[in-house]
Amino acid sequence: MGGLRVAAIASLTPLEELDRHPFLVDTRSQQRMCAHWAGQQGHTITRQLVFCGVRHDLCALWADVEDDRVDFFLAPNERVLARALVSVPDFMAECARRGVDVRTADLPEPVYDAAMKADVHRRLSMPTAGYDGC
Repeated sequence: MGGLRVAAIASLTPLEELDRHPFLVDTRSQQRMCAHWAGQQGHTITRQLVFCGVRHDLCALWADVEDDRVDFFLAPNERVLARALVSVPDFMAECARRGVDVRTADLPEPVYDAAMKADVHRRLSMPTAGYDGC
């Protein structure tokens, strides 16, 4: 069942929560986790979605499904889904109604030290200063 097209869901969490929830703030690590998992399964990330508290009926959430460009949704873990969506149960019900699967990578979250948190902070706090996160 390899070779499927995946929409990876990341949570957009305010920078103020970096000390308490660094992984939820670090969208790049969330997307990397999804890409790693998908690659191991032979799947391809075709869409990267970044949300904070969106409703299950948001048009942007379903556009690629409706255009037949996505086979299933993937999130790094349940914590990310819970932050990205207003209601995970409503989203799951809508996925079931539309015949779209939802999976979680459930790989270990990175352990953030002070330097990693500083990198995330710098990347997110200076986007207009030309810093590209490299």
